[in-house]
Amino acid sequence: MPSSFSGPLRHLAAWSALALWAVAPVASAQPDWPHQPITMIMGFPAGSGVDVVARAIQEPLQQKLGQPVVIDYKSGAAGNIASEYVARARPDGYTLAFGTAATHGSNAALYKKLPFDVEADFIPVAPVLDVSNVLTINPDVINVKTLKEFVELVKAHPGKYNYASTGNGAGTHMAFAEFNARLGLDMVHVPYKGGPEAITSVVRGETCCIMNQVQTVLPQYKAGKVRLLAVTTAKPVAAIKEVPTIASSGIPGAQGFDSSIWFGIFAPKGTDPRVVDKLNAAVAAVLEQPELRERFESQGNTVRIESPAQFKQTVHANRVKWAEVAKAANINID
Repeated sequence: MPSSFSGPLRHLAAWSALALWAVAPVASAQPDWPHQPITMIMGFPAGSGVDVVARAIQEPLQQKLGQPVVIDYKSGAAGNIASEYVARARPDGYTLAFGTAATHGSNAALYKKLPFDVEADFIPVAPVLDVSNVLTINPDVINVKTLKEFVELVKAHPGKYNYASTGNGAGTHMAFAEFNARLGLDMVHVPYKGGPEAITSVVRGETCCIMNQVQTVLPQYKAGKVRLLAVTTAKPVAAIKEVPTIASSGIPGAQGFDSSIWFGIFAPKGTDPRVVDKLNAAVAAVLEQPELRERFESQGNTVRIESPAQFKQTVHANRVKWAEVAKAANINID
């Protein structure tokens, strides 16, 4: 029987068949993921609050996936170095980013010349935690006992008090910037290279205060080296239930204040959706382990479980919010 193809069409059909044959082995191999170690790129220093959380899920995630999970540190530029590395990585599910509400939210508003798009160049795989910050002070530098006293003292001395952060554009910076903008405070921002250095600056009295993660400041708080005035979340934090929320203070501008941040896992765009779904399910299973959940809650964190589609919406809403905060506080790092 004669072929229905002739001339150029016959060649086109042949090339199409060859192309399908060429990609078929790659596609069929994806369901077998993972069959080699997975690297999680960390944009913050070892010992930082982000790193502590990543380390906590590292071992149980390895057990769930059946492959080693390696944390590779590429800190600097508020996590942008790590993000760029992952954005350019091969989308095979073996190079992931452990990101935050800053790296995949506020950074887009602060750095106008990023070599990647925090949404378009990544696939949000799974959130891990909602993290509360807490206004932490050195009482020898700024001797107040309530948030109201803090606000009154700072307003009486504009430009006098320095607050620390874990870096320009980091969640700790943006939370304090939003706080200052809403309450009309004039303070000097002093960025450090990470959580350990920033909280140390407060303990030593180099800066008066910081809005840092609860889990990071708990040791100093329990040792009596710092005082906690208010948490940034809408609801109190179980680990420090004696500390009120900023929103409940009754101070003008504080109503509805909610500046929690999240940590989560991202893959490069183009990653097979089946790999994304499998990794999302593994992360959710790990976070549902009672022992790990209780450990996180005792540190002032709240487990967040979402599908990739839900997490994508979270990331977009987060980006919009921090763009508004950056504009209101007139923050632009570039």
